[in-house]
Amino acid sequence: MNFIINESEQKLRGGYYTPPDLATYISRWTLGKNPQHILEPSCGDGVFIQAVQDAGFENELSLTGFELLPEEAAKARKRGMNERRLKTNIHGEDFLQWALVQLGSGKQLFDGVVGNPPFIRYQYLPGDAQIKAEQIFKVLGLPFTKHTNAWVPFVLASIALLKPGGRLGMILPSEIVHVMHAQALRTYLGTTCSRILIIDPEEIWFDGTLQGAVILFAEKKGNVSDHTEGLGIVKVKGREFIQENSEDLFNRTLRINGKTVVGKWTRALLSSNERDLLDTLCERPDVHLFNDIAEVDVGIVTGANKFFLVDNETVERYKLHAFAHPMFGRSEHCPGIIYDEGQHLANAEKGNPTNFIWFKDAVNKPSKSVREYIEWGEQQELHTRYKCRIRKPWYSVPSVYSTEIGMLKRSHDVPRLIHNKIDALTTDTAYRISSTKFSPEMLIYCFMNSLTALSAELEGRHYGGGVLELVPSEIEKLLLPIPGKIRPDLRTLDSLVRQSNAETVLERQNAVILGALGLSKAKQSDLLSAWLRLKNRRQRISSDGDT
Repeated sequence: MNFIINESEQKLRGGYYTPPDLATYISRWTLGKNPQHILEPSCGDGVFIQAVQDAGFENELSLTGFELLPEEAAKARKRGMNERRLKTNIHGEDFLQWALVQLGSGKQLFDGVVGNPPFIRYQYLPGDAQIKAEQIFKVLGLPFTKHTNAWVPFVLASIALLKPGGRLGMILPSEIVHVMHAQALRTYLGTTCSRILIIDPEEIWFDGTLQGAVILFAEKKGNVSDHTEGLGIVKVKGREFIQENSEDLFNRTLRINGKTVVGKWTRALLSSNERDLLDTLCERPDVHLFNDIAEVDVGIVTGANKFFLVDNETVERYKLHAFAHPMFGRSEHCPGIIYDEGQHLANAEKGNPTNFIWFKDAVNKPSKSVREYIEWGEQQELHTRYKCRIRKPWYSVPSVYSTEIGMLKRSHDVPRLIHNKIDALTTDTAYRISSTKFSPEMLIYCFMNSLTALSAELEGRHYGGGVLELVPSEIEKLLLPIPGKIRPDLRTLDSLVRQSNAETVLERQNAVILGALGLSKAKQSDLLSAWLRLKNRRQRISSDGDT
């Protein structure tokens, strides 16, 4: 959990200013259809105002900008004075508030939009800004989630205010391609725009942040009934692409439509041959959706892990043996696919918190040491935390049970299922999984292959740092091949996972599992290559192996 007190002023303001060369490149494309009225919804110090001038335009042009910080708005106004044919009007007010008024009147005011909207989590927005963000979704008839980020309503409002045939060019977080909170935006863009292009760099463009960014080019439909050509994604390395004509790149990029545009855009990262192979495999009776063969439940939610997850020393000190149960919850706790007594003891020897403290109910006549431990938790004010204070007593955690299969919420290279052989408990850093059609051993063994790993890259999400995260609804969509004639050998696979890199593990598992499906070595290699490319993209590993 991130708390506002721990975040930098720059992050809370969302102020990551665009490099001038990228701003000029974006502006040149947006000006390609000779617009008359340009919008810059978050102009900062006016880098895009300067970029519009540097990009060049033929006729007189008006630019309407918004910037809340007076000193930044003054800089933007000053930049607007450099070109007499550019008439700038910089508003020192909230763009979303202004946009709501315009959207209420049904006006479409602009034929061009440029910018770099603020990257601010919804939870960090002031209360009035949260309300306005939600209202943008409501006015446009789109589903809203409090997991959203400020840039999403900024783009939605900008597209809505764009005239038919107008263009939007913006720098946005790379998460637009895959995060769930941007689904309403992806759907809206796919519905209202005729052509969409994502320019996807290998590098991080903003210094001092792990946040990846992309360029979005979107051209609005001339009429609502016009055909949508769909989405294209172009991978670039370095800044060489800026030297190319952006119009040529936009026009020649192959696009895909259908489920790619209405869902996550990750499928556009695949080649047409890879998509065809994936679609063919989806139709096979021995390739299953995870949801059809297993159930996923979140781990135990304690509200105060430092109280409920403890090492052996704490158990000894407070004599908590009667309440201590084995647990795991991090990748370092289980480097293989088997969690057994040996792994548990190894974790304990390292001083890891291997015990889950479970007071089933109010403790009747607790010992002095147990009473001291509960009082210690209250001295830390743990009982005032939301998840704790709604329980009676606060230290009695609900939904405490284990499953034979576990799965960590986050993974570095490839997700894996874990054979929980000692009924260890897990917190909400992991999931509890129950197989409904096959043996747990079969599910765990067959999960490790390139088809499932690739579907995890397509369905999951990642943020700064490149760690893959899957929530239950995404796990349920994973593709899992289970051939009829497979004998799961978990011990051998466990050793392989512990001793080899993910690429080697998948290649060897492909030969067994995908080979049993009758998939050729060439197609196995295609799936492995597709997974590796998406994994490297997530981790910001360049095509030549550098990070």
